[in-house]
Amino acid sequence: MSQILANSLKVLMGLLLAILGLSVSLTLSAHGVDEATKQFLILNEGISILPFIYIGAKHMVTGYDHLLFLVGVIFFLFKGKDVLLYVSLFTLGHSITLLFGVLNNIEVNPYLIDAIIGFSIVYKGFDNLGGFKRVFGFQPNTKVAVMIFGLFHGFGLATKIQEFNLPQDGLVPNILAFNLGVEIGQFLVLGIVLILMSFWRRHSSYFQFSTATNTLLMSGGLMLVGFQLTGYFTS
Repeated sequence: MSQILANSLKVLMGLLLAILGLSVSLTLSAHGVDEATKQFLILNEGISILPFIYIGAKHMVTGYDHLLFLVGVIFFLFKGKDVLLYVSLFTLGHSITLLFGVLNNIEVNPYLIDAIIGFSIVYKGFDNLGGFKRVFGFQPNTKVAVMIFGLFHGFGLATKIQEFNLPQDGLVPNILAFNLGVEIGQFLVLGIVLILMSFWRRHSSYFQFSTATNTLLMSGGLMLVGFQLTGYFTS
């Protein structure tokens, strides 16, 4: 049985490493916006509710930096109400800055904001390891931290849209549709993650390897921070 669990852990770690690697490649490739989406956003005029819902959902499903942060957030949440509370705080945060940033044309350097998003993953992994109490002797308010990082994640989403200078005609309903799509994509992926984690939590290996898992999260976040800061200083 222990050998089976060890093999399962290797598969899980390999999958997480693959996700981290893909997230870096997507981040370096036009900040994760594929060519078909680029063409649609450049040529689109007027209200296009369904396409923007699809684009929002697609962006969240492939937005591994956002999803890795959420994995860290829910890693030690075992009650449904706690998961709902923290995910709602994150959702509220990124919805506010996504809408506020795009509708008020507030531009943020995409490399710096994505570096902060990468740092949010580092923060959450460090927090899950009890690093703040061990190193600094205090524990930050986790709810406030998730809300604040949600605000930064929202600006990250806004920068993706602002790159294409969308026309004002139909901008409000289109952005609202994009935000709805983001929430749909987040709900779908998070549901799958929770199902997989619920199976893993039935085994003692969940806690045995929690240190390795969260250390891996921190490493992935540091990779993203490094790549984004490199892009900032070389662009």
